[in-house]
Formats: sequence, structure tokens, C-alpha cells
Amino acid sequence: MARYLLQRVFAAILTVFVTTIAVSMLIHLVPGDPVQIMYAQSQGTTPEQLEEVRARLGLDRPLVEQYVTYIGRVLQGDLGHTIRGEQPVLELLLLRLPNTLVLASAALLIAATIGMTLGFVAAYKRGTWIDTVLMTTAILGVSMPHFWLGLILLFYFAVQLQWFPVAGNGIENLVLPAVTLGLTNAAIIARLTRSSMIDIFDQDFIRTAHAKGLPKAVVLSRHALRAGLVPIVTMIGLQFTYMMGGAIVVENVFGWNGVGRMAIQAIFQRDYPLIQGFILMFAVVVVTVSLLMDLIYAWLDPRIRR
Repeated sequence: MARYLLQRVFAAILTVFVTTIAVSMLIHLVPGDPVQIMYAQSQGTTPEQLEEVRARLGLDRPLVEQYVTYIGRVLQGDLGHTIRGEQPVLELLLLRLPNTLVLASAALLIAATIGMTLGFVAAYKRGTWIDTVLMTTAILGVSMPHFWLGLILLFYFAVQLQWFPVAGNGIENLVLPAVTLGLTNAAIIARLTRSSMIDIFDQDFIRTAHAKGLPKAVVLSRHALRAGLVPIVTMIGLQFTYMMGGAIVVENVFGWNGVGRMAIQAIFQRDYPLIQGFILMFAVVVVTVSLLMDLIYAWLDPRIRR
């Protein structure tokens, strides 16, 4: 287990390292002078001021020196300052990140609960009309874009029925965006759960458990469900990272003050230090979640540890 853990940690560190190279070079991928682009909407900016900003961002130095300086600042917890307002990027990200994590976690809970339940029932009732109805619903769920479903829910439940607020960051404001993210991802989990459980139901050890006279509920919960959890847990981990990305759209639809909404604002304002900080933090969160998922399904299936 220790060797497996070290391998996964090394892969995670390598991934973050590669991400830092891409993030540090991001500003140089912009056609033209990035400083002039950042201040394109600011009137009255003198060439001297632009040169001062260029020196502050280190853009007047060689690329290798820029990267070494950037890594040094990142290791010290310094992701730079925003172009608009001169605020610490890390402070802003940490202020908004909990909101995005709460939204993604709530959506994941909805997706996993609904998806695994529907997928398990569809596998148990395979070939029946229940299976057909559930999987048809899942296909419809996969086909729905986040922004479209979000606007529909917002119009019906917030505007027409007025059951929930239109925008904000309270508990009531969390329901609609979490449902929007959760329903579309529940369909994916449901389809995977069905295919995984069908394979498990056909295994010899399930037939043996039934032949021993064990109660059906015990066979399904203790034997079948746990054996089929490995690919499902993997998908749930991937879905969480996908929800972090989907939260960018959903946060803007519902006015949820997370890092995704702030990233969109930074893109429109051409605030490259803030965009760089967002990409790096997003990568760290994704790598951390992937590492946790690796450990969980290694615990579930001892064969992976070996």
C-alpha cells in the first residue's frame, strides 16, 4: 500500500509541476503585448506606466528567469496581485473557493444518490420497462447542457413559483445550482452503475451467495454493491472535477459567488495574474481529488494495491 501511495503522490506532484509551467507561460500565449491588452480599456495610461507594470510582472526578464521567479513566489504562497485593485490573488481565491467547493459537493451528493440508485434499480430490473424508462431518462439527462437546465429551473422555480431566490449565496440559493449540476451528472453515474452492476450480477460469487441461502438484500448490498463500486467511485471522482468546471457556467447563471464566476470576470477584465492563479488552484484541487479517489478504490479493491 505504501508503494502504491508513493506512486500516486509522485504522479500528483509531477502533474502540478507541469501545470505550473503551462500557467507561467500563459501570459506569453496572448497575441501582441499582454500589458497593452490588459490595459486596453484603461484610458490615459502612459507608456511609462505600462513599462512599470511590465517590470512588476517580470515580463522584461528571460522566460527561464520568469518561471523560476514564479515558482519561488508560488512556494511562498504568493500568486501575485490583481491588475484591477491590486489585491492579493491567493486571498481572493481562498475567499471564493469554499463557495465553489460547497456547490460542487452538494451537486455530487445529488448526482451520486440519484445516479447510483437509478443505475442499481435499472440493473436489477434489466430488460423490463423500468430499465427502459430509467435509461431513457438518463440519456435525456446527459443531453441537457448546464446553462439550459439552469435557466429553465431558474425561470420556473425562482421567477414563476418564487420558491427560491434568483441569486445570492445563502442555503436557499444553493438548491437550484446544485440540482442543475447534480441532475446532468446523475445520468452519467446511473448509466455506469447499471453496466457495472450487470457485470457483477453475472459473476459466480453472486450465484454462490444466493445458493448458500443468504438473504437477497445481503447479497445485493454486501457482495454485489461493494464489488461494483470501484469503477463507480472512479467516475464519481471524475464527476467532481467535471462539476468544478461546470460550476463556472452555473455560478454565472445563478449569481453564485464562487471562483468560477470570478474567473469569468477576470477573463473579461483581462486580469492575467488572477486567471493564472485560478488555473493553478483548479489544477491543485483536481489533482488532490484524483489522489483521494485513487486511495479510496485501492481500499475497496485490494488487487489494485498489489
